[in-house]
Amino acid sequence: MPVIKTDKESIIQKSIHLFKVHGYSSTTMAAIGEACGLIKGSIYHHFKSKEELALECLKYIHEYFKEEIFSIAHRKRLSSKEKLVLFTKKIEEYFLHSEGGCLLGNFALEISNNIPLLKKEIVAYFNSWEESIYEILKSDMGERKAKEKAVQIVAATQGSIMLMRLYGSSEPFKIQNRAIIDLLP
Repeated sequence: MPVIKTDKESIIQKSIHLFKVHGYSSTTMAAIGEACGLIKGSIYHHFKSKEELALECLKYIHEYFKEEIFSIAHRKRLSSKEKLVLFTKKIEEYFLHSEGGCLLGNFALEISNNIPLLKKEIVAYFNSWEESIYEILKSDMGERKAKEKAVQIVAATQGSIMLMRLYGSSEPFKIQNRAIIDLLP
């Protein structure tokens, strides 16, 4: 295999895919190196450890969601319903075109209690998701109900992503997304 130069972002993107499909424990640095066209040791020029690489993958996804999806909650020109529809559409686009489910959800189940640094980033991501939904719903539902619904939506969406992966069908995910959109008139 020819060894090529690659940048940090390329390593992160390929690692995200491997972590999503195979999990944290089953994804080796050697497998990441192979996917990147690098020898395993070359990855250590960019990341001190597999844990650091995993953290950067989580941060990368969290930043993407903040910029592309969570920010929808703060668009002043859209109604609550328009925000909810767009937010759900963007969530759907991401997960329907991304093999392996939700990396943060997968890691939450597999390793969050064993690696506190990763757990902290996973919690921050899900808090951001809940806060965005809350922001969209609060003017229509009130603060208390909006907070409860935000928690329910994130939990149900994550469950539907897991079922989508388990069944090999997008139908559970699409059903959940329709239910979210139907929350507001």
